[in-house]
Amino acid sequence: MSPRVALVTGGSSGIGEQTALLLKKAGFEVYAVARRVDRMAALEKQGIHVFGMDVTDDASMTGGIERTIAEQGRLDVLVNNAGYGSYGAVEDVAIDEARRQFEVNLFGLARLIQLVTPHMREGFDKLNQRGRIINISSVGAVIYEPFGAWYHATKFAVEGFSDSLRVELAPFGIDVVIIRPAGILTEWNEISRDSLVETSRGGAYEKQARVAARTLKRVDNRVMSSGPRTVARTIVKAASANRPRTRYATGRGARLAMASRRILPDRAFDAVLTRAYLRG
Repeated sequence: MSPRVALVTGGSSGIGEQTALLLKKAGFEVYAVARRVDRMAALEKQGIHVFGMDVTDDASMTGGIERTIAEQGRLDVLVNNAGYGSYGAVEDVAIDEARRQFEVNLFGLARLIQLVTPHMREGFDKLNQRGRIINISSVGAVIYEPFGAWYHATKFAVEGFSDSLRVELAPFGIDVVIIRPAGILTEWNEISRDSLVETSRGGAYEKQARVAARTLKRVDNRVMSSGPRTVARTIVKAASANRPRTRYATGRGARLAMASRRILPDRAFDAVLTRAYLRG
């Protein structure tokens, strides 16, 4: 029997890179895609197929899926990992940047699902091969932070989208799984806090933004956060399970953060965030 085929977006670093490596180790035929192909040379040496894909470019996505199907004849697992967080006050973030976050974090994810679903459905109809779509959300789909409104909005949207999709695709043998990372040591944290400081420079929110950036930096260490391999192991678990859960929380502090949101009333949670992000 031929190995199951998996495609991982955002494969050039962090969670995507580690996921590609662990899926390969687990016996999958793995395709890792990203805009920065040069950063995936190490994956290629491990026998992973790599090529460029921009999830904001339709031709790039269409061509990538066509290539995978042409080479393998199937696609069993899609890991929608590409995404980023660009922080800043709602008043300060340019609407074009807000749209770009939705393009990368939601619409690119959705377009890839549109492209792979017919192939997964065909595999189930003809060979009884179940497909699996794994969408990387965030604990940020449960909690919220000042200056992260656009990012959190994309992740709340990903979860609503995924829940509806799960019911739609179940009759066709396609599972939809949500992964909620929290506190992961990748370049994501640095990018988000740097964008926050830069966007707020010279404006009404500059002082508070610098406090928030310090708070973000304080958790960006091995004591407070987990490595990307932690998330990758969870993704492989979701990809390999006969009957996966609908959601997996992973990373240091994920369960605590979600439990705090469930227990605390809105005003109490607001007060916690104000102390941590606005007053230092």
